[in-house]
Parts: sequence; C-alpha cells; structure tokens
Amino acid sequence: MGKVFKDKPISEITLRKFERPIDENNEELIRKFCISLGLLQPGDSRDVIVDILKILINAKKERHILTSKQIEEEIKKVRTGGVAPSNIRRQLLRLERANIIEKRNGYRIREFLDLSEILEDIKKFVIEPTFDRIKEYAELIDKM
Repeated sequence: MGKVFKDKPISEITLRKFERPIDENNEELIRKFCISLGLLQPGDSRDVIVDILKILINAKKERHILTSKQIEEEIKKVRTGGVAPSNIRRQLLRLERANIIEKRNGYRIREFLDLSEILEDIKKFVIEPTFDRIKEYAELIDKM
C-alpha cells in the first residue's frame, strides 16, 4: 500500500480583501472578484478566467447555457491573441470547483443565481465549516 499523506487538506480556499469597489469597468470588477477568491493571482496577466466569467455572466441574463466551444468563440471576439481550448476547459473546471458555475449540457452560472447568492452559499458550506475545523485545532492547542 502506498504512503498516505496526513497533511493533505480536504479543501482549500484563498480569500483576499480589497478596498471597497468604486465605479470601475465590468472587466476590472470581475478581475478583482477573481483575485479575491484566489482564482487569479494579483498581477497575473493570464486572465482568460475573467473573460470566461464575464461571458457566463452575460449569458446568465438571457438564461443561456454555453458549451466550451461557444465560450471559445466568444473569447476570440474579445481577445486578439488566441486561447488554447485546453486552457478554457481548465479555467471552466476551476470555476466549477469553486462552485461558481456548473455544467448542465453546457456551462452556466450556478442555477442562474446572482454572484452574491453564490457567495453566501460558499460562506455557509465552505468557509464556516473550514473555520470551525481550524477552531477545533485551536481549542486542542489551548488545552496543551
């Protein structure tokens, strides 16, 4: 039997806090949203995830479900340089793992919900249980 890693986390989350948003363009707001959730690193120039999320947010308004091919075609309209389909699929998977989008015969913002509602779910089902577990470690340490 192979070695079992006890220090492997069950889940991970990265959160970053910026100053309050001001009247910025949509792309900059989405970029900071992605950076805040750890989906993008500050200063990262590889920001196709921003384009993907923007496309899916716009599709949500009409309740459209998009295939990865349709998303790729939309990205080609807004980007001068090409983007590899494998990179688009990788970024879609990251958004899916972050519980922001879901795959249902294509991709959509989860249940066509507002992002603020999705964040409440993430807070309730990911952040709070993670914080509670960290608190369990702290309580055991306090007893030492």
